Amino acid sequence: MSTNTNRKTFLMFLLAFLVAFSIISLMDVFRSKLSPVVTKVQSIATVAAQEQLRPVPGAPASFADLVDRLKPAVVNISTTRVVRQGGTQRSPLDRFFFGDEFFERFFGDLPKREYRQRSLGSGFIISSDGYILTNYHVVEKVDKVVVKLSDEKEHEATLVGHDSKTDIALIKIKPKGALPFVELGDSDAVRVGEWALAIGNPFGLEHTVTAGIVSAKGRVIGAGPYDNFIQTDASINPGNSGGPLFNMDGKVIGINTAIVAQGQGIGFAIPVKMAKDMLPDLRTKGKVTRGWLGVSVQDLTEDLAKHHNIKEIRGALVADVVKGDPADVAGIMAGDLIVEINGQKIKDSHELLVTVASLKVGARVEMKVVRDGKERTFTLTVAERKDRPEMSMETLHEEYGLSVSDITSEIAQQLGLASRAGVVIVQVADGSPAEAAGLRPKDIIVQVDKTKINNAKEFAAEMKKQADKKSLMLSIRRGKVSFFVVLRR
Repeated sequence: MSTNTNRKTFLMFLLAFLVAFSIISLMDVFRSKLSPVVTKVQSIATVAAQEQLRPVPGAPASFADLVDRLKPAVVNISTTRVVRQGGTQRSPLDRFFFGDEFFERFFGDLPKREYRQRSLGSGFIISSDGYILTNYHVVEKVDKVVVKLSDEKEHEATLVGHDSKTDIALIKIKPKGALPFVELGDSDAVRVGEWALAIGNPFGLEHTVTAGIVSAKGRVIGAGPYDNFIQTDASINPGNSGGPLFNMDGKVIGINTAIVAQGQGIGFAIPVKMAKDMLPDLRTKGKVTRGWLGVSVQDLTEDLAKHHNIKEIRGALVADVVKGDPADVAGIMAGDLIVEINGQKIKDSHELLVTVASLKVGARVEMKVVRDGKERTFTLTVAERKDRPEMSMETLHEEYGLSVSDITSEIAQQLGLASRAGVVIVQVADGSPAEAAGLRPKDIIVQVDKTKINNAKEFAAEMKKQADKKSLMLSIRRGKVSFFVVLRR
C-alpha cells in the first residue's frame, strides 16, 4: 500500500516538474521574440527625443560673435532741449472768455525761467564718414544732439534730413577717422519666424542686446499714413528708439520705433527698405519727395463689391479724383477699382498709398482698374505729393433715416468748404440704414449712384429714381476725406 502511494507521489511530482519546465521554456521563447520589438520601440523613442533636442537649422548656438561684430556701429543719442516756463498760465478757454488784458491787469507778468530737458535714444552708423540713421522723434525739436560711440567718445551731431510721416531721421557727425558701420539688408525678404537681434540703449543702459523672432510683417498701428511695421518679440523699451533690428547675417532689417505699453514682447520696427528708398532725398534735400496721382481711395467692402458686381474683395476703390491732377488727366473716374500699378497687385487702399508714395516724380506708370466689370489700363505721369487742401431747402428720407439740406454760404464757411455743390446731412436717425452705414451729421453727399448732385432738389429727384432699389450707393465727403457708402433698406 505504501509502495503504491510513493509511486503516485513520485509521478505527481514528475508531472508538476514537466509542466513547470514547459511553461518556463515557452516564456523564454516569447521573450526572445518580443525583445526586438521592445528594442525597436525604445530606439524610436530615443531618436524622437534626440530629434527634439537637435537645433533647428540656422539657429545660432550663441549670439556673442555677431554682437561683438555689430556693437561698435550702434550709438547712444542724447538730446537737450531748452524749455521756457513761467508767466501767467492761461488756458485757451480763459483767453476766450477773459482775454490777455484781464490777466495782465490783475496778475501781471510772472517771471519766466528756463531749464534743460534731456532725453535718450539709439541710432546706427551707416557710412564710415559718420552718417547715422535714427527715429525723427528722438531728435525732433531739440537744441543739441550728442552721439556717443562704443569707444565712449562723444560727437555733436547735425540733423541732415527727416521725414515726420515715417519717423525717420538722418544725422551726421564729423569723426577724425573712419567709423565702423553696418550694412542695410532686405526687409522685403524677411520671413515671419526668423531670428531677430536688437541692440540699443533702453533706459540709458548702453548697448543692451535682446533677441527674439520676427512676429509679423506689414503691421498698421496708426502711427502714420505709411505704416508698414515689422513686429518682433525681441525686447524693445524706451531708449531703444532709433536702434537697429538685425537678422542673423548681421544686416539691418528694421529701425526699432514703437512698443505696446500694455503688452510684453510686442515691438515694432520700420522696414529698412523704407529708409533706403529715402536716403538719397534725405541727404540731398533734407526731406522726402513722394509721388502723387490725385485720387482719394477707400477699401472695398462686401456691400460695395456686391453693388459693383465684383467677386474678389481686393484693390482700392476711387472715391474722388482731384481735377487737373494725373489721374483726372489720364481718365480715371470715381468708382473705378484700382487693382494693379506697374505690374504690382494692389491689396487695399493702404497698400496703394504706400506704393504711390514710393513712385518717382515724373515717371510714367501703368494703372489697371476695373470699371463696369471690365479691366482697363491707363498711363499716368506721377506728380509730386504736396500738402494740398482737399477739397435752404431740407429733404427727409424716412426709409433711410436721413435728413439733408442745401449747403448755404454760412454752412460752407462753417465747414470750410470750397464748393457748395452737394447736400449736407443734418440728421441721422438712431438705428436707421444711414446710421448702420456710418453716416454722420455734417457729412456732404456729392453723388447718388455716380450721379453728381448740386442741391437738395437734385438729391430728392435722384433718390426718387432709385426708389425701387434695395441698396443705394452714395459718395460722401467728410472733412478732407472722400469715400463711398452703401445704404440698405
